[in-house]
Formats: sequence, C-alpha cells, structure tokens
Amino acid sequence: QVQVVESGGGLVQAGGSLRLSCVASGDIAGLNAMAWYRQEPGEEHNLVARITDGGLIEYADSVKGRFTISGDFSKNSVSLQMNGLNSEDTDRYYCAAEGVRRKGYISRSHFWGPGTQVTVSS
Repeated sequence: QVQVVESGGGLVQAGGSLRLSCVASGDIAGLNAMAWYRQEPGEEHNLVARITDGGLIEYADSVKGRFTISGDFSKNSVSLQMNGLNSEDTDRYYCAAEGVRRKGYISRSHFWGPGTQVTVSS
C-alpha cells in the first residue's frame, strides 16, 4: 500500500503566504515525480507544479514567480511555498506521487492524497 498525505492548507488573506507539505509512504521502491494539482468541484485536476527525481521543475503559468516547489526524494516528500496569494488561488490542492514503483512490482502507478483546502479572502 502507498499513502499520500498533505498538510498546510487553510485560510489566508490576499497577499499572504501558505506552505503545503506532502509525504508519500508505504512500500515505495522508487518514484519519478511529485506534484501539486488543484481541482474545483466537477472539474479535472489541473497541474500547479511538478518536480522530478532528476530535479526538473515545471509550474502552471498562473503561479510562476509566486509559488516554489521543493522535494526530498530520499523522504518521498514535497512542499509548495505559495506567496502573493489571491482569491483565484482558492481551491482544493492535491499532492500526487507519480510513477511510483512498489516493492515487488514492475509497473508504476500514480497515487493521490485526499487534498487540502486553500482559501484566500479578499
């Protein structure tokens, strides 16, 4: 089994900052990337930021210059520092462990956390 757990969401005023953290645990032999997504009810997940085990990073255009993703693949953890938050950043944020290879398995899968709510008040 693989578990993904996020923390750090909450309510913040516009212009403020939040830091989201995520840890993947369980029978993980390796993984390719960890990422943050956001999702509004009834819509698909949209990528916010991703970091690979090789150090490649990508951001959604809407968060470039404001959000910073960092990862520690020795601990299967990732963080998202969010600065300059505005009301459009309000959403539920999900952490994903991508390309996870479980011990004893050959294939890879993605695993998702339950999400953490970020609400920005104007």
